[in-house]
Amino acid sequence: MHTLEQLKSGQLKGIKRLKLSEGLTEFPLEILELADSLEILDLSGNQLSELPQQLTQLTNLRIIFASNNLFTHLPDVLGSLPKLEMVGFKTNQIKTVSEESLPVQLRWLILTDNAIEVLPNSLGERPRLQKLALAGNQLRTLPESMENLSNLELVRLSANQLTEFPEFLIKLPKLAWLAFAGNPFCKHPSSLDNVPAVSSQCYSLNQVLGQGASGVISHANWLNSDFDFPQEVAVKVFKGEVTSDGYPHDELEACLQAGHHSNLVKSIAQVDEQDYLALVMELIPSNYYNLGLPPTLETCTRDTFPEGFELPIAQIDNIVTQMIDVFNHLHDNKVCHGDLYAHNTLVNEQGQMIFGDFGAATIYGYLTEEQQQGIRRIEARALKYFIEDLLTVCSTGDIDSELYKKLENYHA
Repeated sequence: MHTLEQLKSGQLKGIKRLKLSEGLTEFPLEILELADSLEILDLSGNQLSELPQQLTQLTNLRIIFASNNLFTHLPDVLGSLPKLEMVGFKTNQIKTVSEESLPVQLRWLILTDNAIEVLPNSLGERPRLQKLALAGNQLRTLPESMENLSNLELVRLSANQLTEFPEFLIKLPKLAWLAFAGNPFCKHPSSLDNVPAVSSQCYSLNQVLGQGASGVISHANWLNSDFDFPQEVAVKVFKGEVTSDGYPHDELEACLQAGHHSNLVKSIAQVDEQDYLALVMELIPSNYYNLGLPPTLETCTRDTFPEGFELPIAQIDNIVTQMIDVFNHLHDNKVCHGDLYAHNTLVNEQGQMIFGDFGAATIYGYLTEEQQQGIRRIEARALKYFIEDLLTVCSTGDIDSELYKKLENYHA
C-alpha cells in the first residue's frame, strides 16, 4: 500500500505497481507522472466515480483495479489504453457499460456485484478475452457477439436476471469453468433435505481453517448430543448476499445435491437462520494440504504451484483417477462444479484426494439433454486442464513414462 503523500512528493517515481486507498473522491493527477513505468494501478476502496481523460497518458498500464468505489458507469477512457488487458470494477454501482469502454487487448474483465442490465456488442469483439466475471448484476440477456469469444475459458454469470440458458456457451471451444446459478431460468427441486437442519447453537467456533470468496471455514466443537456427529467438525459460515461466484444459498444447495463421495468434503448438517447461513462438514485430517495455488495475474485461468514442487507420475495418476471418479459422480447428480482446479483440491502424502469449494457450482438437471451434455463437455475441459497443470510438476525422471503419455492424451 502506498500513500498520497508519497505520490505527491515524488517518492514513487519509476514504480510499476501503485496501490492507493485513502477515501479518494478525485483521481490524483500526480499518477500521470508515473506514465513511463506504471503497469498496475489499484484504486480499490476509495470513493471515486470518474476517471480523467488524461488517463490515456498511461500507455504502459496493463491492469487497473477500482473495486469498492462509486462508479455508475465503466469509464470510456479505459477503451483508449493500448496495453490495458485486465479491468476490475467489482462492487461499484455500475449500470452502463458503453461500446467504447472495453480496451482492445482485454483479457480479464471483472464487473461482479454491480447493477448492469445490458452489455455492449463490443464485448464479443475482444478476441483475447479469457476470463469474464459478471455475477451479481441485472443482466437479462447477453450480447450475441459473445459467440465469437473463441478464447474465453472462465465465465461467472450467477445471480443475474437471465431468463434462459445462453445457448452459445456450449459452443465456445475453450470454455472450461462456468457458473450460472441464481438466474430466473434456474428452476430445480430443492436438495436441502439431504442433511439435517440444525441451530448455530449446536457448535462453538474455534480457529479459522481457511476462507474464500463465499465464506470462512472454522474448526468447531459439536455440542448437541442429539446428533451422532464427531466431537470436532468444520463449519463454513457464508458471507453476505452475493460473492464473486454467486449466491451462498445456491452453493449450499449444489453441495448437498452432489451427495456423498469418498473424495468430496462430507456435509453433515446445515444452518439457515436469519442473516446466518452455514454448512457443517466432517473435519479434514490435518495432514492434507492444498494441491495447487490459484491463478495469478499472469496465468489468468491456470493454476500455479509452489516453486520446486514436484510429484511422481504414479501419484499424479492416482490423484487424476480419483478426480475422474468425482467428475463422473458430480455429473451423474447433475452438478457442474464450475471451479475444478488443483487449488480446490486437498491431498495427503499418499496421494489420497479430497475435493471441495462449491462456490461456483450449478445444478443443471432442468436443462435440455443437449444443454446438459454441453455442460458436461465444458467441465471435461476443466478436467483436462487440471491434468495438464499437474503434469507441469511431474518429476523430471517420469516425463518419458507410459503413465505420463497416457495422462497427456486423456480425453473425458
